[in-house]
Formats: sequence, structure tokens, C-alpha cells
Amino acid sequence: QVQLVESGGDLVQAGGSLRLSCVASGSIFGGNVMGWYRRAPGKQRELIGTITSSGITKYVDYMKGRFTISRDNAKNTIYLQINSLKPEDTAVYYCRLKDYWGQGTQVTVSA
Repeated sequence: QVQLVESGGDLVQAGGSLRLSCVASGSIFGGNVMGWYRRAPGKQRELIGTITSSGITKYVDYMKGRFTISRDNAKNTIYLQINSLKPEDTAVYYCRLKDYWGQGTQVTVSA
């Protein structure tokens, strides 16, 4: 069974930065594409970007620039670096591995 656990969410001021982590347990981490998503209050969950097992990343166009996904296969962990945070980045951030989702980590950005 696969478990995904996100962490790193916090209350931050606009302009700040955060690095979120997602640790995967189970044997299917390696060789699989993983993704970061977010759900803002009152909105649907949206894709931020994905990363392959070899570290190739793709981002949704309007997410490019401030979001960076990275991966440490030795630690079964992917990361999401968010810079220049804006109030509209306030959301629960999730990672995904195939059909598995984490519980999410809350990011709140104050103006």
C-alpha cells in the first residue's frame, strides 16, 4: 500500500517562500511520475506540475516561474518550492502518485 504525507505548509506573509515536502511509502515511488496539486477555498483542485523519476518537470503554464518541483529518489520525496507567495496561493497543497493522494498541507498567505 502506498501512503503519501505532505508537510511544510504554514502561514506566511506575501512575498515569502515555502518548501513543501511529500514523502511516499511503498515500493512504487521509483519510476513513476508524481504531481503537485492545490485546492484553493471555493475552487476545484488544480494541477501545478509533475516530475518524472529522472527529474524532468512540467508545469501548468500559469504556474511557471514561482513554482519549482524537485525530487529525491533516495528519500522517496518530492518537493515544491514556492517563491514570491501571493494571497491567492492560499490553498491546500496535495501530492499525487498514480491513484494515491496525500492528505494535503495548508498554505495560507497573508497580505
